[in-house]
This record gives sequence, C-alpha cells and structure tokens, in this order.
Amino acid sequence: MDTPLSTIAVVGLGTMGTGIAEVLALAGREVIGIDISEAAALGAVASLEASTARAVGRGRITEEERAAALARFRTADTLQAAADAELVIEVVPESYEIKQQVFRELDAVVSPTTILATGTNALSVTRLAAESQRPERVLGLHFFNPAPAMKLVEVVSSVLTAPPAVETVTALARELGKEPVAVGDRPGFVADGLLFGYLNQAAAMYEANYASREDIDAAMKLGCGLPMGPLALLDLIGIDTARTVLEAMYAESHDRLHAPAPILGQLSSAGLTGRKAGRGFYTYDAPGGQDVVPDALTPAAGAEAGAGRAVASVGVAGSGTMASGIAEVFAKAGYGVVLAARTQEKADLAKGRIATSLERSVSKGRLSAEARDETLARITAAGSLDAFAEVDLAVEAVAEDLEIKQQLFAALDKVCRPGAVLATTTSSLPVVAVARATARPEDVIGMHFFNPAPAMKLVEVVRTVLTADDVHATVRAVCAKIRKHPVDCGDRAGFIVNALLFPYLNNAIKMVEQHYASLDDIDAAMKLGGGYPMGPFELLDVVGLDVSLAIEKVLHKEFRDPGLAPAPLLEHLVAAGCLGRKTGRGFREYARR
Repeated sequence: MDTPLSTIAVVGLGTMGTGIAEVLALAGREVIGIDISEAAALGAVASLEASTARAVGRGRITEEERAAALARFRTADTLQAAADAELVIEVVPESYEIKQQVFRELDAVVSPTTILATGTNALSVTRLAAESQRPERVLGLHFFNPAPAMKLVEVVSSVLTAPPAVETVTALARELGKEPVAVGDRPGFVADGLLFGYLNQAAAMYEANYASREDIDAAMKLGCGLPMGPLALLDLIGIDTARTVLEAMYAESHDRLHAPAPILGQLSSAGLTGRKAGRGFYTYDAPGGQDVVPDALTPAAGAEAGAGRAVASVGVAGSGTMASGIAEVFAKAGYGVVLAARTQEKADLAKGRIATSLERSVSKGRLSAEARDETLARITAAGSLDAFAEVDLAVEAVAEDLEIKQQLFAALDKVCRPGAVLATTTSSLPVVAVARATARPEDVIGMHFFNPAPAMKLVEVVRTVLTADDVHATVRAVCAKIRKHPVDCGDRAGFIVNALLFPYLNNAIKMVEQHYASLDDIDAAMKLGGGYPMGPFELLDVVGLDVSLAIEKVLHKEFRDPGLAPAPLLEHLVAAGCLGRKTGRGFREYARR
C-alpha cells in the first residue's frame, strides 16, 4: 500500500485535533482542519499561530518554518473538504453515533485508497470499521494530549484492518517524531487501559473519605515520581471523558476496578467536569484555567492537629537499607539517634552504610565534611533495644512480617519510657495489629517512609482507631523537621500509594498474560503516554517480584475484589525464583555484577 500521506484531514478541532494538526503541519504535511463550528476553526488557527510563535521564540523552529507550517494549514466546515486527503483522522466527541455519522459521510467523499483513522480511546475500532464501506482501511490512531509534546501514538488494528494500512500509518508516526506502539482493539488500549483503572481507584479512595484530595495527589507524585496526582489529572482529562472511557472498559471487562466510581457520575451530572468547567475535584481560576484556587475543601494554612509531644531523641530498630536510611534522615535533621540491631556487629555495619552515604553526598558537593562528621556523631550504634530506654520516638524498620513486628513492639513496650511514640514503617501490614502487641496502643502510629529514605520526600502517616491525637500531631511535626511531606491515611492495606500502584502493576501483567501487548510496548506506553518515570515491568523488577506479590496478596485479602487477585504469571515467576534485578531475572534478564 504505497500511500504518501502528503495531504491529511483532521476532523474535529478541539484541543486534541488542533494539536494533531500542528504536528502534521510542522512535519510538512498539507493539513485540512474540519469542524462544523466556525469558532472552533478560528480557535485552531489562533492556537497554531500562538504555539508556533512560542516555538520560534524558544529557538525550536525558524520564522520561515513557522510561516510555511501556517500556510499548509487551512480550515473547512464540511467533510467534502477531505475529498483529496490520503488520510483522515477524526477526533470528534466520544460517541458511536457521531463517529459513525462521520465515517458514513467520509465513505461518500474520499478516495477508495484513503485511510480512515479514529482517535478514540474508549470506543471499539472494530465496531466503527464495520459501519464503513472500506473496513480494511479503518484503524485507530490514538495521540496523547498535548499532541505536540507527547511522544506516544497507539496504532490500533481491528480484525478487519489491512496490514499495509497499519504499516503506512506507523511509518507516518515515526516521521512525525513519535513512538508508535501497535495494539489490538480493546477499550483504553494500553496506556489508557492501565491509566484509567488507576484514576478510578483514586476517585473511589477520595469518595470513601479515606484521604484528602491533596494527600492522594501528593502521595502519588512524591511516592511514585508522577508528574501529576490522579485527581488533578482527572480534572485535566475531563471527568465526563474519564467516565465514558471507564464505562467502555467495564462493558468489556466486567472488572469492578473499571466500574466508574459514583463520584465521577455525580460530578459529571453537576457539570463539574474539571478544568474545562472551572471546577471538578479542585476549583480553578476560570473555566479552562489551570491555576487551582482555594475552596471550602482547601486545608487551612498551618492548620495542624493540636500540640504534640516533645521529641529530641529517636531510636531506629533494624539494620537494613531502610533502617540506615531513616537513621540518616533523623541525624541530618539534628536528632540524637540510637540505631539498634540484633547484634552490635550488625548495628556497626548499618552505621558504616550511613557513613558511606554521607561521604557520597560530600563528594557530590551536597554536604560539607563538617556536616558529615556532625551527623555521624549524632548516631549511636547499639546491639540491643535496651538502648531505646530514653528515646522520645522509636521507629522500627525490620522485616515485613507481622509476627516479627509484634515481637519487636512487645519488646519496645517494655523498654521505652512512658509517653514515647512508637512508629512502624510497615507498607502493607495492619498497624493496629502491631499496636495491640503493646499495652499502650494509643502511642503507636505508622510512619511509612519510601526507599531510599534520604531522597524520597513522602511519609504516609497512618493512624489507627486507637492512636492518640497528640501522637498524630507529634509525627506530623517531626515530618516537618526532617523535611518530609506527610500525608494522612487510615489503617488499611496499601495505605495510599501501594493501594493505587499495585493494582495498576497487576493489570499490566494481565495484559502480557493475554498476549495483548509486549513488555517493551507496555513500558514504552506508560513512560511516553502517561509520564511515568519507569514502565510497570521495569518497576516490578526493581521492587522485587516477591515483594510485589506479597503486597498484592494483602490487597486482595483485605478488599476481596476478584480484580485484585495476583496475576498467575507473577506467581509463577516468584515460584521459579525469578524475583527481578536482585536475582538477575524477573520479567527481564539482567547482567550479573
């Protein structure tokens, strides 16, 4: 199929259509922008003029290239204008009726060799193709917003699509400087198929009053390195759009994780659809605005939960990477730290690990030699928990095993002075079960640091139904002093980050099990289309497949949702000893060091 694709029509000149038109015009294509709305057409022209002017100002293109691109773009208000196009890309509203009407009219207008592409991310490409007179030339071409900046393009084939049409459009995507990923026809495809389930779970978490919108968003940005929190992203996408995508996904999967959270329907029905309406989960300065303004739900500046207890000294129990990292954090912040392990030798090794970490900071110019020495001098290595007798805050960072933690807290209960705060760093176990191992459960709280503790800014502060208010206030104040961002959450499996992260990872594994897409394509889709710092399989191999499986089992046991059942492929790999980077093989193989 030798189709040059020199003339391309874009039907629908909203934000996405205008962005696609800009990409095509800058790449040397003649572009016909079609929209029944004169205002939309004028807006597209103005948008192209403004965005290309910015590109000139930033030195990305010359004034001559700008003038040529603008000259290659023209608008029309009828599909008849697409008669000479070799490719038509429709990005009209997500409605079968609207899209089918566009395809029927195009059938009567365009050449028999013209490729028809739908920009849908929620509807069936196969169903749209079946309504066309030339189903073999219909496919999906899913750009991501903003189209000029986002590299990913999902090229979607139905069972009716001719391979040469796919090859032609894939070649075009590469010429545009995009990264095309070939996927089959299912709602959401790869990127949105994984992304929208995660967004839905975040909306449900907020609806359940488990955590505030600010804490949910901060947790996912700081805990996972995401460019936006899930609720802010829903506002950007459009809450009504997200609900449409989820309805389509649920219709196919019948997975409760895809059943739209009721709050999405409530906000949509109220017209609170996000940024475009000026209000969604957050309130914005104007419809279409991007600046969040305070509203009735915005936390008052400086409002904290009362007075806490004085903390001058901290005990850290454990000898692993997390324990030494937490001890380093507290010592840098000026606290006297007792680092206790099962033996003096293990405690000394843990302190040595801190010394090495501090030395790296000195060599990189992040820390002075004097500050390094002062930090190390604040840390006392001990071979017994008896050294915690006078600490004001005891933080455990031992193995993620409930029985081990309960034994440790029973020991802390006997050793630590009355009034000392006892904190667990568990990421998946019930904090209250640890607290009940003591005679003072009101003094026990969760402080879930993220690895590596010196670098990661997030701490999930987990209070149980028994935790005292002043204990919660104490930990919030301590987080501020050690320059961490605390987010409040209740005592349930996964807290915020893991409860949202691991179902997403599990669904990525299921995509591979179903032979829907490859590891590489899924990782590329989430990095390029979702802005994730790592693809799901890269992340799983770094975290450890055994750790991931354990967390997914805890989530499944607590919430009893069939959609949370660990993917069999994950269980098989763990049973085979393929645990990720630490064993040299997980979802991928790694060179032994």
